[in-house]
Amino acid sequence: MANPIAYPLYEEIYLKHVTVRRILDVIILFLQLSLLIYRFFNLNSQGFTWLLAFLCELWFTIDWILTLCTIWTPIDYKTHPDHLIKQVAELPAVDMFVTTADPVLEPPIITVNTVLSLLAVDYPADKLACYVSDDGCSPITFYSLVEASKFAQLWVPFCKKYNVQLRAPFRYFSVKSTSSSYESLEFQQEWRKMKDEYEKLCQKMEEAHKLVPSDLSADYEAFKDIKSKNHPSIIKVIWENKKGFAEGALPHLIYISREKRPNLSHHYKAGAMNALTRISGLMTNAPYTLNVDCDMYANNPKTVLHAMCLMLGLKQNERNCAFVQFPQMFYDELKDDPFGNQMVVGFEVIGRGMGGIQGPAYAGTCCFHTRRVIYGSSPSHPDINGKLRNEVLEQQFGCSKEFTESVTKTLYGLEQKTFCHGSVLSSIEAAYKVSGCNYELNTGWGNKVGWFYGSATEDVLTGMRIHARGWKSAFCMPDPPAFMGCSPSGGPEFMIQRKRWSTGLLEILFSKHSPIYVALTSKLQFRQSLAYTWILNWAVRCIPELCYAVLPVYCLITNTSFLPKVNEAAAMVPMALFLIKHLEKLVNSLRVGLSVRACWNNLRMKKINAASSQLFGVLGVILKLLGLSETVFEVTQKDQITSNDEGNSTKADAGEFTFSDSPIFVPPTTLLLLQLTALIMAFLGLQPPAHGGHGAGLLEIMCSMWVVLCFWPFLKGLFGKGKQGIPFLTILKAAGLALIFLHLSMRVSMV
Repeated sequence: MANPIAYPLYEEIYLKHVTVRRILDVIILFLQLSLLIYRFFNLNSQGFTWLLAFLCELWFTIDWILTLCTIWTPIDYKTHPDHLIKQVAELPAVDMFVTTADPVLEPPIITVNTVLSLLAVDYPADKLACYVSDDGCSPITFYSLVEASKFAQLWVPFCKKYNVQLRAPFRYFSVKSTSSSYESLEFQQEWRKMKDEYEKLCQKMEEAHKLVPSDLSADYEAFKDIKSKNHPSIIKVIWENKKGFAEGALPHLIYISREKRPNLSHHYKAGAMNALTRISGLMTNAPYTLNVDCDMYANNPKTVLHAMCLMLGLKQNERNCAFVQFPQMFYDELKDDPFGNQMVVGFEVIGRGMGGIQGPAYAGTCCFHTRRVIYGSSPSHPDINGKLRNEVLEQQFGCSKEFTESVTKTLYGLEQKTFCHGSVLSSIEAAYKVSGCNYELNTGWGNKVGWFYGSATEDVLTGMRIHARGWKSAFCMPDPPAFMGCSPSGGPEFMIQRKRWSTGLLEILFSKHSPIYVALTSKLQFRQSLAYTWILNWAVRCIPELCYAVLPVYCLITNTSFLPKVNEAAAMVPMALFLIKHLEKLVNSLRVGLSVRACWNNLRMKKINAASSQLFGVLGVILKLLGLSETVFEVTQKDQITSNDEGNSTKADAGEFTFSDSPIFVPPTTLLLLQLTALIMAFLGLQPPAHGGHGAGLLEIMCSMWVVLCFWPFLKGLFGKGKQGIPFLTILKAAGLALIFLHLSMRVSMV
C-alpha cells in the first residue's frame, strides 16, 4: 500500500476567515448584556412592558450564547477521490436507500430521476445496491421503477462513456437542450437517442396513472386490492447485477413496501429506514449506507468516492467517524431565494460550525452511515461471545436467525462478498420476515438500535444518540455539490415543512432525549450538547420573537414605552444592536454567495415562520404533552418534473407568496392588522394620555414599521386576488383576534 502521508484522502481545514465575524459576534453579545443590565436596573421605575422586554432579551442573549458555542470553531474538509485507488486495495460496498411516501405529493418521476442518478455514480457496480422504500405502496411507483431499470441499461453506459456530469436525466436534458456542434457525430446521435428514450419513459409513466400495463400482470398481482395503510410487505428485485463489475453493469435495484396495519404504529420515515436496514442487511449487507429523500438526486458523480475519502480516511486516523453529512442544496431556485428555502447559512453553521466539536447533526438525507453504528455499536464495541451473544442479539435485533448472523458479521467486521449470483433473490423469504409489522415488538429497534422513534425529526434524534455513544461525524461540501433537490414552491408547502420540523425538534427537547440530560449520562461532549440545544430551541424562539413583535403594538395603543427615548444615551444600545446584528447577517450571507436581497428575504421569512409554522409547531407539542392530541407527520408537496421542463420545475409564479385558507396564515395576518392599527392610532393621535412621561416614542413607531416591512407579502395579500390574496375568511378571523387584543389592551390601560 502506498504511503498514506503521500496520498492523503482528505485535508482538515480550520477556517481562518472568521475574524470579522467573531468580532461582530462578540460586539453583539456585549450589547445584549449591556441592554439586559440597563433594563434590570430600571425595572422598578417602568411597567409591565419593560419586564416582558427584559425576559425576551434574556432569551435572545442565552440563544446567542448557544449560537456562539456552536459556530465558534468551524472546520472544513477537502477530499481527494483520486487518491482512493492508491490508498485502498478494494473499495467497500454501499447500500443506497431512497425513501418515498406518497405517489401524489411525491410524483414517481422525481423518485425515478433520483434512482437513475444513483445507479450511474462513479463507483463499481458490484459494490452498490439501490433500495427504494415506497411507504405509499403504489403500483405506479413500482411500474415506474421497472421501466426506469430498462432505461438505465442505456443511460448508465452513456453517462460513463461520455463522462456526463449531470446524471439525473431531467436535469441533463433540460440544461443541455441541444447537443453542441463541436461534439462528435456519434455523441450527437446517441444524445438524441437518449433524449427520445427518456421522453418515452416519461410518457409511459404518465399513461400508467390510467392503466397499469398488462405485461406487468404477474408482478402487479401483489398490488391488487391493496390499501396504502393496510397491506402485507411487498419486496421485488427489479434488477439484479449478474455482470459483477463488468462494463455496462448496473447495481442491484430493489423495491420495498413494508407491511402496514392500521392498529400498529409504523413510525413514519424512521420505521421505513429501519425496515430498509434489516432487509438490506440480509440481501447485500454493505458496511456503509447512503440515505436520500426521493427528490435529492446525485448531482456529483463522484459523491460516493468523496464520502469514502472521509469514512476511510478518518478511520485510518482513528477519528471514529459514524456518518458523513452532505448539505441539502436545491436546483432552479427563484432569484434571491424569496421564500428562504436555500438554508445555505444554516448548513454553514450546523455543518462547519459543529464540525469543530463532535461533528454536524444528521439532517435526514444526503448522508452516508456506517452500518455497525446504526446497529448500536460504540467506538470501543465490547465483545459478546457464546450463548450470551446470541441472546443479546435476538433481544436487540429480533428473532430472525439469518438477520442476527448478518448483524454479527457487521459488528465484528467479518469479510463477505457483496456480489454473488443469486444471493439477492435467495434472501427474499428472510427479508419478508424482518419487514413485518410485528418484527420490532419487544426488540431494541427505534430505542437502542437503528433510527430512533419518538420524534417527527427522527434524523436529529438519531444523530444525537450516535454522538452520545462517543462517535464523531464529518461535513463534506464538494464542488459541484453532491446532491440537489427541489424545495417547496411557496405558501403552505414550506410552512408545512417548517411546522413539521418545529414539532419534531420540540418533541426531542421535552423528552428523555433532551441534550443536556443526555450529556450528563453519555459521551456527548458538553459543547455538542449546547449545539443540539440550540438546534432544538429553534421553534421555541417564536415565543419571545412574537412577544417582541407585539410589544410596539401594545405600547402605541396604550401610549406606553418599552424602549428608551431617542434623546437618551441608552437608546444607542438597542439601535446599535439592531444595526450590528443585521450587519452580521449580511456578512454571513455575502460570505456564502447570497445576494443582499436574498439576505433580506431570509430575514423576513424568519419573522413570518415564527408567527406561523413555528407557532403551530409549539402549540402542537403543547397539546401532545397535555395528552389532547398526537402529532401527525405531513409529507411536503414535491414539484412535478417532465422531460419538457427547461431547467425549471413548477414554482410559485414569479416568486409571489401564495395563500390558502389554512389556519397557519391567521396569526401572521392578525399581527399585521395589529401593527397597521397601532400605527394609524399613533399618527392620528388617538392614543390615551401618557402616564409619568413614559409614553410611546419614535423607537416604538420604528419597531412597528419594521414588522410591517417584514410582513410585506401579507400586506400585499390583503389586497391580492386568487392564490396571491389572503382568503376573506382568514382576514375575518384575524380581524376578530385583533379586535379582542385591542379591547383587552385598552381595558388594561384604563386600570
